Amino acid sequence: MNWQQLLWGDLDATFLSQIGIRTCVMFVILLFALSILGKRGVKQLSIFELVIIISFGSAAGDPMFYKEVGLLSALAVIFCIILCYKITTYLVFKYKAVEKLLEGEPIYLIEDGVFLIKNFNKESLGYDEFFSEMRQKSVSHLGQIDSAIMEISGEISLYFYEDKDVLYGLPILPVLFTSQLHVIIEEKHYSCTYCGFTEIISVKSEHFCPNCKHNQWVKSINNLRIT
Repeated sequence: MNWQQLLWGDLDATFLSQIGIRTCVMFVILLFALSILGKRGVKQLSIFELVIIISFGSAAGDPMFYKEVGLLSALAVIFCIILCYKITTYLVFKYKAVEKLLEGEPIYLIEDGVFLIKNFNKESLGYDEFFSEMRQKSVSHLGQIDSAIMEISGEISLYFYEDKDVLYGLPILPVLFTSQLHVIIEEKHYSCTYCGFTEIISVKSEHFCPNCKHNQWVKSINNLRIT
């Protein structure tokens, strides 16, 4: 194995000092550029803003360790990126269609304790991931939730029923959710494991959900949310 080629590549040792200088210069330039973008540009990143950050990384990284890439070239690229960002944010604030195209819009995932399946399937969000987020907000079943909204940042906003209005709903605690039934052996409140639709079901060998046509159920609960 050629250790010199592995460690140094095509560079010589004298270029190491240049790498240090180039890195420090690009670091300062990036700090300045990100401060121009403002807090919103570096907090909750939209798809567009993520593209900006990736572009910054490429523009800043190359001149740090490639001899043939000069600092002025990288500075010109960063200036163009900032200009594109400013133009695009102007268009986003001025035209609703542009904002919707680049950043999307909030999507309702739950209403009245039931999944909006069409909306839920539009997002690359699994049940386990979604249930985990809700459990971290002290939710134990869907009957506690008036509505859930996925914001354009990807965060989930939850709006809760008051204690007196809590419904029977689909339990999301693992030990309860996994106790799924096809055969109903006693009359109780049951929730569809697919959409969360909840109703009182009498004893029967099979029952299809009137909302989504699936036939797997779990016993509903109506516990109050403890905060």
